[in-house]
Amino acid sequence: MLRDYQQKTIDMVYDWMGRNAGNPCAVLPTGAGKSHIVAALCKDAVQNWPETKILMLTHVKELIEQNSEKMRQHWPNAPMGIYSAGMGKRQLGEPITFAGIQSVRTRGNDIGHIDLIIIDECHLINHKAEGGYRELISQLTEINPKIRVVGLTATPFRLGHGFIHKGECTIFDGLIEPVSIEELVYKKHLAPLRSKITRNKLNTEGVKKRGGEYIESDLQKAVNNQDTNLKVISEVLGLAENRKAWLFFCTGVDHALAIKDELISCGIVAECVTGKTPKKERARILEDFKAGKIKALTNANVLTTGFDYPDIDLIVMLRPTMSPSLYVQMAGRGLRPKSHTDHCLVLDFAGAVETHGPITAVKPPEETKEGGEAPCKVCEKCDEIVHASCKECPECGFLFPEPEIKEKTYTLRHSDIMGNSGTEMEVKRWAWLEHVSRTSGIKMIRITYYGNLSDKPVSEYLCVNHTGYAQSKALRTLSSILEQSGDSASDFHSEFELCDHMNKQTPPSTIDYTKSGKYHQVIKRNYEALAFN
Repeated sequence: MLRDYQQKTIDMVYDWMGRNAGNPCAVLPTGAGKSHIVAALCKDAVQNWPETKILMLTHVKELIEQNSEKMRQHWPNAPMGIYSAGMGKRQLGEPITFAGIQSVRTRGNDIGHIDLIIIDECHLINHKAEGGYRELISQLTEINPKIRVVGLTATPFRLGHGFIHKGECTIFDGLIEPVSIEELVYKKHLAPLRSKITRNKLNTEGVKKRGGEYIESDLQKAVNNQDTNLKVISEVLGLAENRKAWLFFCTGVDHALAIKDELISCGIVAECVTGKTPKKERARILEDFKAGKIKALTNANVLTTGFDYPDIDLIVMLRPTMSPSLYVQMAGRGLRPKSHTDHCLVLDFAGAVETHGPITAVKPPEETKEGGEAPCKVCEKCDEIVHASCKECPECGFLFPEPEIKEKTYTLRHSDIMGNSGTEMEVKRWAWLEHVSRTSGIKMIRITYYGNLSDKPVSEYLCVNHTGYAQSKALRTLSSILEQSGDSASDFHSEFELCDHMNKQTPPSTIDYTKSGKYHQVIKRNYEALAFN
């Protein structure tokens, strides 16, 4: 039985493909159950269109195993095959084929006619017309020019490119965002992350980059030294308390081995997994870790995807990265609900939160260069939203002060990794109003929260009529507010009708918010006094 948002994802995929040519990408948080969605989509497609041929692709053996296993759960007699050298299987000819891209990248002619390709972790597809995925898609498109591709990912962007659906040579033409991390945490489908500021941090000064990311060999030289490792492990031991399953993300093989040795010297049962670890040894280590025989597991570039152990309750980030995708994948290992606690602690020695922000609001790389929503600011005199470069408000003539130029420094962020830290304000009433930007003419919704007489009102803007990411985020926020206020089934035909309705509803009892300049961001709405369905 699918969860509501899982079925919603499938419905949105069908709806998008019915209205658009091209290929959609479904964006789902880590732990949302993408394998269940894939299985249900495959079953539905083959049962309703019996001639359909589906190829399910991914890049690691563990994901092939997970996806094919869920397929058998949803449909025990599914007509399916597996083609993966890592699994020792080469089965072609069935209506549904689960395959590893490295095993089939040159076998388009052997695979033959395919109607639908589904790609898990699709942000790994090269944004240029090169690489294994692009090579195979090109081969299969020659066989069937009408082929469609559906992608799934938690991070729809690539380092050095931006959003994966923007640009001249992209495979994907649009994003589908059916659910957010916040909603899944609220519904108890995911566990929240908590973070603490660390005294020690890894110094990346002078480390060279290639393709926008740190060069691994240089990064290891910079951070992997006995003094730093000892300080880090000492601090981890002081903060870990009674946590049972610790996962360390390190900069490379030598670093991962050194951290493991340091843990062992401190009396912690620890093991290390890298790309060089033999398959049988790796399987034994992971099994012992899940069984509680190993407390700490260090790794280098192997446990970011395809590794699923819900009871991980401590993640230690020792891997500085410029990639928001890698950051989210590392943090995502702690999101699954646990059997013994209600959260996972993240210790960020690498400055990842400072670099990329909370995982609920990660900024895609080069977002504005790829046509994303332009940065904005709010006039403190009339509340007009204007472009960040404006020196004078076009609505009231207010002159914006010259920005203060500061030398850029990198320090660990004090805010929570979930983006839940902020100022709390008791809400007495709220006001929903239509707002039309004088600069763009686009209609928005402004929600203003009023507290005590001494509290300055807090306003947030829902850009429901924008495009792309800004619109998707606004619609998710609106859906969350409606659901929390017990009004999720309401249907409104205009902004005025929505605002008129919501002005009659009970506001949240408190809100948590932060400020960026004059602009407010509401990060949490608390309805403690309300009963939920």
